[in-house]
Amino acid sequence: MPRRTPRTAPDRLRTSRRLPGFLKTASVCLLVAGLLTPLTRTAVAATDAAAPNDYCGGRCSDILPPGENGNATLAQILLNQAFGTQPAHAEDQLGPYANLATGYKTLTDATVNTFFNDASFGVPADQVASTEKPAGRTDVTIVRDKKTGVPHITGTTRYGTEFGAGYAAAQDRLWLMDVFRHVGRGQLTGFAGGAPANQGLEQQFYRNAPYTEADLQAQIDNAVAHNGARGQQALADVRAYLDGINAYIDASDSGRYFPGEYVLTGHKDSITNAGTIDHFKVTDLVALASVIGSLFGSGGGGEVDNALSLLAAQDRYGVAEGTKVWESFRERNDPEAVLTLHNGESFPYGARPADPQGAALPDAGSVTPEPLLYDRTGSAATASAAKTAATAAGTALGSARRGMSNALVVSGKHTASGNPIAVFGPQTGYFAPQLLLLQEIQGPGISARGASFAGLSMYVELGRGQDYAWSATTSGQDIIDTYAVELCQDDYHYLFHGTCTAMEKVEQKNAWKPTVADGTAAGSYTMRVWRTAYGPVAYRATVGGKKVAYTTLRSSYLHEADSIIGFQMLNDPDYVKGPQDFQSAARHINYTFNWFYADSRHTAYYNSGDNPVRATGVDADFPVWAAPAYEWRGWDPAGNTADYTPAFAHPNSVDQDYYISWNNKQAKDYAAAPWGEGPVHRGNLLEDRVKRLVAAGGVTRGKLTQAMADAGLADLRAEDVLPRLLEVVTAQPVTDPTAAAAVARLQAWVTAGAKRTETGAGSKTYADADAIRILDAWWPLLVKAEFEPGLGTGLYTALTRNLPVDEAPSAGHGPTGSHAGSAFQYGWWSYVDKDIRAVLGEPVQGPLARKYCGDGSLTACRDQLIGTLKQAAALTAAQVYPGDDQCAAGDQWCADSIAQRALGGIKHGRIGWQNRPTYQQVVEFAAHR
Repeated sequence: MPRRTPRTAPDRLRTSRRLPGFLKTASVCLLVAGLLTPLTRTAVAATDAAAPNDYCGGRCSDILPPGENGNATLAQILLNQAFGTQPAHAEDQLGPYANLATGYKTLTDATVNTFFNDASFGVPADQVASTEKPAGRTDVTIVRDKKTGVPHITGTTRYGTEFGAGYAAAQDRLWLMDVFRHVGRGQLTGFAGGAPANQGLEQQFYRNAPYTEADLQAQIDNAVAHNGARGQQALADVRAYLDGINAYIDASDSGRYFPGEYVLTGHKDSITNAGTIDHFKVTDLVALASVIGSLFGSGGGGEVDNALSLLAAQDRYGVAEGTKVWESFRERNDPEAVLTLHNGESFPYGARPADPQGAALPDAGSVTPEPLLYDRTGSAATASAAKTAATAAGTALGSARRGMSNALVVSGKHTASGNPIAVFGPQTGYFAPQLLLLQEIQGPGISARGASFAGLSMYVELGRGQDYAWSATTSGQDIIDTYAVELCQDDYHYLFHGTCTAMEKVEQKNAWKPTVADGTAAGSYTMRVWRTAYGPVAYRATVGGKKVAYTTLRSSYLHEADSIIGFQMLNDPDYVKGPQDFQSAARHINYTFNWFYADSRHTAYYNSGDNPVRATGVDADFPVWAAPAYEWRGWDPAGNTADYTPAFAHPNSVDQDYYISWNNKQAKDYAAAPWGEGPVHRGNLLEDRVKRLVAAGGVTRGKLTQAMADAGLADLRAEDVLPRLLEVVTAQPVTDPTAAAAVARLQAWVTAGAKRTETGAGSKTYADADAIRILDAWWPLLVKAEFEPGLGTGLYTALTRNLPVDEAPSAGHGPTGSHAGSAFQYGWWSYVDKDIRAVLGEPVQGPLARKYCGDGSLTACRDQLIGTLKQAAALTAAQVYPGDDQCAAGDQWCADSIAQRALGGIKHGRIGWQNRPTYQQVVEFAAHR
């Protein structure tokens, strides 16, 4: 029986009361079907779900907005759209999450759970909302708590435990799981509608993972075959988990309390109940994993863009000087970059070779992206659809992975209690329902609470065990290479080890028509990818006059399921008993992540990912010829396996005084795959605050959470770059009244802390609003004026394709576009910082090859800055924040605000900007087994 009843959302977060036209029509279905109020599950008599082996002592907390409940019946969707009411537990974690931005300054250990959930194991008897034996099974119980509705799954058999996990996941995220299994197969538009966002999403992922059904099955078979007893257990867990999902599908279908989106998208009839919800199968989970891995766990790529900007630099300055200029902007191993491992350890990987071999740089003007779409009809053939396709292609092929996520971990040597403290979590964007879900799983060989991606929650993926906790941030080291395959016979044959070989054509035909949920006009297209032994074709070009296809090969391609073993280990209390066991488990995860660990005595770090061993002389930053001499060492094209760097060569550490990570550089000599890892990085915002806390000593959960929250409201440009810009501007008295007024406002903002904060809770108006507006307008103007004259338009433009100039909160960025929270990951702040310091005559380690601002003249540089500052100050709020589908032009707070992007029928209100993890833990274990 469904357990949810509607409730009214807080006014502050309430959605619009307008009733969209399609819902007026759909409301007829509501009346006819008699679905106004879903039935409430009959609760089993409350019993005390005792906390098994919980060593946290009440000092583990977590949060995941908007809420645990991500399913809604048709009735609940209509009520939400019409009146803003929310199903139970759909957004009860959104308010506490949002309130931290204005409440963190007075935070103490005693008030942490004002903004977080108690993440202790079990549920006290007086807090049990419902107890269920899913599908009548006697070997598993799902208890949900009153406060958040999180499922606490306890099994007496391994099968029952995993069956319960699948059943609970479907209760909370069935529609979302269905959406993303279709995304992973490139079939979203035919399932959910042809909206531009749906087109872009399926195109982005199909380029990276154009798998056939046979490919998907082979990946799970391979993961099982190569991991012995654990592989067999993983397969059994997956099958039990799927049985639980499918049992809920059957129950909700026959009981008519399935998610209402199935009606609104035409898959089910609200009156006759005709239509089907397809059962899930093993290959669906591999498709889901490919989406998550591509979004958050695959670093590298962008070699063709790198080649184009290098050629532009060499064209402007000559080969030797142009290469020097390019390398200075690339910052592969910048000596001033903030490091997660800061004790001087060196972990060489991906460095520029002394004598590069095998480079296959394109001939000038010859590069063209490989088309993905064919036979476009209807709404797929419009100009807006073409723009969507271009954006998706850029996201799929670039190296700027929106990694997000942060971690602050402090050794017990520096805490008030003597126990380590961690505040950490992933930034996975903001969706409704959320991509992640919360759960506790207790059963044979499993004991954990935390977050998992919907549809992959047979294990907790980020969370806590009995006496330890773990989390991850995206690391982004380079596991993707680009090969130039020489064509032969025609454009669809290539030379493979001397033999002319046919490329494999993989296609997905999609068509859609308007539905109640998505009124996009009918349309269709075919997505077509040409695959080679070296991966899918991404570009066409000529190299030295020879026709080539550029392909992309990542080490996790055809291995999306391999990481299941690592997550299984992390959930096993008999496996993880200390930091070395944690590191061993993390080594079994082939996605590129930084993993962090804390128990009552130790902290630890490990950088995961299958880092291929490259041939001597191969420069991973550029395309290389597809030939045995330049392939990954030990590469077997049949299964895309190779030799990988050993565990000790990955950045790793135990008991460093503290760790910070915000997708910054991991360690000395571990070359950066993304651009922009220089002296100014958002990791500095954490480094500076945590370093001060550690120096002072007596760190508490409250203090470390405050440091995270404070960094999450800081404007990186204003905190770390603006003071030096103002130093140049005020080197002489500023006589222009417009510039002088702007300088005064900016200086006052820096003095006040350079944060984007409201004047008061709920005011929706920034303190220092004018200064923020001025800097938002000034930054792109000053960067262009500072660098374009010296670089030339061609090279400047090419470099901006490698690294965007800015990523302010109000800018459209990341996999979810604007209003996504995460900001200041990619931008030119390090370039500006190095250049301005050089012009000021200050020492710079790893300087840019030339001085750009004012061509090195302080006076001319000052004139450039003042001129652009005056332009920026004259721009109105409406010009700086032009408005979008969420906000009116000129609404600065709204432009920054976070929106829970609807992936289903339930909508939520916006919250104020914070740059912090979506799911977050605050942990301090009091004891150990």
